[in-house]
Amino acid sequence: MRAGMTVAAAAVLLVAMTILVPEVDATRWIVGANQGWTNNVNYTIWAKDKHFYNGDWLFFVYDRNQMNVLEVNKTDYESCNSDHPLHNWTTGAGRDVVPLNVTRHYYFISGKGFCYGGMKLAVRVENPPPPPSASPIKEKSGTPSTLYRGQLVLPAVFAIGAVWDAFVRFW
Repeated sequence: MRAGMTVAAAAVLLVAMTILVPEVDATRWIVGANQGWTNNVNYTIWAKDKHFYNGDWLFFVYDRNQMNVLEVNKTDYESCNSDHPLHNWTTGAGRDVVPLNVTRHYYFISGKGFCYGGMKLAVRVENPPPPPSASPIKEKSGTPSTLYRGQLVLPAVFAIGAVWDAFVRFW
């Protein structure tokens, strides 16, 4: 009897957690899309119509034997100076993931002279927009949806609860 109640409580808790946990909508952006992190790609144009939000990721795919991914400040980004990077994201695999977890501007370049060939990316990370608010319901009293909500859903919930209670007691 106690085992059945424990299982029932666990099931209710699992359903409640599933309903109450917010949905995560982080995006993993493949830098340069199908061209990747390489020469002769205009990353300003690639990033122009995209919104980068706090929690998103940049995924750099490139030739690990030639290129790298360096995060620099704005001045070094503009001058393609790779001498003092803020962070070297290069792992050696040519598949580097950069978390965008702070709301700010990020500046990336590839050193070894590749920045001069266009391998530089600037993105502005912002907080995600708030979820849309529900619009008010305008209904007349006695409409089918009011009847549905008040006269069908609540009794059905109570009936299911009663059946569940009987099932737990019987089991």
